[in-house]
Amino acid sequence: MTAVASYLEARAQQGTWLVRVDDIDPPREVPGAADTILRQLAQHGLHWDEPVRYQSRRHEAYQAAVDTLLGRGQAFYCTLSRRALAELGGVHPGPSVAVATAHDSAVRLAVPDTPVAFTDRLQGPQSFALRDTEGAFVIRRRDGLYAYQLACAVDDADDGITDVLRGVDLIDSTPRQLHVLDCLARPRPRYGHLPVLVGTDGQKLSKSTGAAALGDDATANMALILRRLGLALPAELTGAPCPAQLAWALPHWTLNRLTGQQACPLPP
Repeated sequence: MTAVASYLEARAQQGTWLVRVDDIDPPREVPGAADTILRQLAQHGLHWDEPVRYQSRRHEAYQAAVDTLLGRGQAFYCTLSRRALAELGGVHPGPSVAVATAHDSAVRLAVPDTPVAFTDRLQGPQSFALRDTEGAFVIRRRDGLYAYQLACAVDDADDGITDVLRGVDLIDSTPRQLHVLDCLARPRPRYGHLPVLVGTDGQKLSKSTGAAALGDDATANMALILRRLGLALPAELTGAPCPAQLAWALPHWTLNRLTGQQACPLPP
């Protein structure tokens, strides 16, 4: 659903639609999953405009950003364990616990005293007091892997991304990524956080809740998703190929039809 909505919005704005694979955490990756996702996008008529970006090939860019933030005194080395952090209530105290060496250390980014604010295209004004909720956050892990918040922010900046559309379940990531961009003096994209699909129990569809994998009937999938996005697909098009459904949907698409929504229930 997120792919379809972002695709339609990019096309409606005469923009380019890009696909990025966030493969920077090898221990958590499922072999073949990225190829499956790309195949499913193409199967549903969702064709990207530029070569796919793989975060696993961007380590030099991420390290350059870490070096910049360390050099400016905005980031610091830290050896505080998870247990020690939990004893502090889960909120990192900041540079006061910094260590001088990179050996066996994570790199954390200090957070501002004032809230990070932005206006979400769908969810409205947002404000997050990072100092109170999390404190300084990791941008490079102790094991040397780069953190999602850093990688996404750097990729958005380097690719000149103007608009990000993603699920509302990721809205807590946005202030962290905005803070990374602000520290690097890079432009902020606009963000829109779309409603997520939920089952009859109200839970977000995900592996952790036992949701089934995407079925192979692309035409049925597309028709269902367009209805969930508020587009009344004509009955004669429900069995049409995905490109025909998307071609009908494009002139009827407006992002603001989803304003304020945080969940889209699937039918029983």
